Formats: sequence, C-alpha cells, structure tokens
Amino acid sequence: MGFFSRPDADATASELAPLSHQRIIERLEAQGFTYGVDDDGDIGGRWDDHAFYFFLLGRDSEYLQVRGRWSRDVPPSEVDALTAEVNAWNLDKLWPKVYVRDEGERLGVYSEHTVDYEHGVTDGQLELHMACGISTALQFFAHLDSLYPQAVAESRAQLAGHATTPSA
Repeated sequence: MGFFSRPDADATASELAPLSHQRIIERLEAQGFTYGVDDDGDIGGRWDDHAFYFFLLGRDSEYLQVRGRWSRDVPPSEVDALTAEVNAWNLDKLWPKVYVRDEGERLGVYSEHTVDYEHGVTDGQLELHMACGISTALQFFAHLDSLYPQAVAESRAQLAGHATTPSA
C-alpha cells in the first residue's frame, strides 16, 4: 500500500456514478422541488423568487455549476455600489462566486458554485452541492435585498401583478 492510497480506494471509486442531466433531475424530484427544462435542455427553478440553473460544463460534462440570478432590477448607476458588495462577499466567503454584469438598462447579479465530478459523485454529494449553491446564493441575495428595499418592493409588486392578471 502506497503512502497516499487507502485499502478501500477501489471500492470507493466504484460507488461513484457519473454526473448526468438525469441525475440532477432525480435529485430535484427526490427533494420535492419544482423545476423545468428549457428548450436548450437546461434545468432550472425558482427559490425565493430568484432563478437558478444547473449546468453541466466541461468537455465530458464533468462539472456541475449551480448558477443563480438575483431577481431585482437596479439601474447601471449602482454598478460601483454593487461591485463593492460583490467584492466584499468574494473576499470573505468561499462560495458562491458572485459577480455583477451590465445588461444594458439594468445590472444583473449572479452567483455560481461549480464542482468537478470527473471521477463521479454520490447522490448525497450531488444533493449537498445543489443545496449549497442555492442556499449560499440566497444568503447573498438576502443581503442585497436589505440594501435595496425599493428594488425588492418593485419586484414583488410586479410578481403580484402577474399573479392576479387574468389570462386571455
């Protein structure tokens, strides 16, 4: 036995299943989450009114990225203030990575939590990664909500307006 090997290393490796689109769906369903699959095959859902997607990245789709978007609209004039908050978060927290993106008439704030599963992943690890990507992003989004209460009020009013609008 080598210094870095464990006697059960082969047994552990054989228990890890490859990451797949279907496994993500199965984990979401096992937890009772509501999700959808768009025309591109991307899996997404909403948590606390914020959109989250689960992307398979890499040459062999071995990376899972949980990406969230803060659902509030703030004007481009807030770019310096938002960037300062994002930088402070990234300095103090391990994850998720957060960033601001100029989207024309508004700024987008995103979170990303990415893990490499080249050698496979257990169902428990997959659920933990997905939960971590969502819950830590929601912590950051709640922090931003506390800084931009007007944007929160406008977002909620818009959602309420859509919920009460009769369909044609």
